[in-house]
Amino acid sequence: MAMSMGGAGGSMSEINVTPMIDILLVLLIIFMVIVPVTPKGLDALVPQPPKNPQPQQQPNDRTIVVQVLYRPGQAPAYKINETDVNHSDLLAKLTDIYANRAERVMFVKGDDDVNFAYIADVIDIGRAANVDHIGLMTPKIQEGQ
Repeated sequence: MAMSMGGAGGSMSEINVTPMIDILLVLLIIFMVIVPVTPKGLDALVPQPPKNPQPQQQPNDRTIVVQVLYRPGQAPAYKINETDVNHSDLLAKLTDIYANRAERVMFVKGDDDVNFAYIADVIDIGRAANVDHIGLMTPKIQEGQ
């Protein structure tokens, strides 16, 4: 802001901005030094793979795997965790297994040559036995165990 009053030799008032800019730059440098540059966030621990891979473990008692095995020229064979089961007994066995379980998860594993209709039938039987989550096991999943 400038004020001028006509005539020469009169007083003239102007604000000198240079010292204000100097003070502003000094304050900016002070705040940059005070505020840490390190990013703030949550520390996350990522699980690391084991250094000594253990041999493949058998599924625990909580894991239920229903296998649909191909038999050429015949209806497929069924297994629940390596125990042979008839198709007619499949619903009763699964209902008994999941009667007192809080975690109702079942996996269905089918041979490559089995018609998918048989696997879909096992999924329907699992739903009838009140299984909440039904997963399909593929060869890629089995290699990763």
